[in-house]
Amino acid sequence: MENIVVATNRKAFHEYHILEEFEAGIKLKGSEVKSIREGKASLKQAYVLIRKGEAWLKGSHIASYSHTGFIGHDPVRNRKLLLHKREIQKIDSKLAEKGLTAVPIKLYFKGGLIKLEFGLAKGKKLYDKRSAKKKRDAERDIQRAMKDK
Repeated sequence: MENIVVATNRKAFHEYHILEEFEAGIKLKGSEVKSIREGKASLKQAYVLIRKGEAWLKGSHIASYSHTGFIGHDPVRNRKLLLHKREIQKIDSKLAEKGLTAVPIKLYFKGGLIKLEFGLAKGKKLYDKRSAKKKRDAERDIQRAMKDK
């Protein structure tokens, strides 16, 4: 069975070094699920937070469903992530380390369920971003040279 990716956070790999990845379910309302099925979700400014033994997705934007009446959902509300208690404790202890944050990477369907992949990340410095861009450009030039031959 193939996962159908709905939204990705492309900036996550540019801004952070992803050290470890996790998969979590999300507690959603019906109109949010329908909106995600339409592909109207964004993870650009989202992050994962752990409070009182619960994991939360904050700052994600799920547009209101096109066929909803007056009562829909708040597009930028906090959404609870569904993880095992041990996983939450493990993530929380790692987030307590200096300089680590939890960043959502992608939102996708897995067997009819909506899952969020997020990673424990360490912020990149400016010189890291420059070297990554240089490396990417060099690889692109090599691919072009190979293609021309």
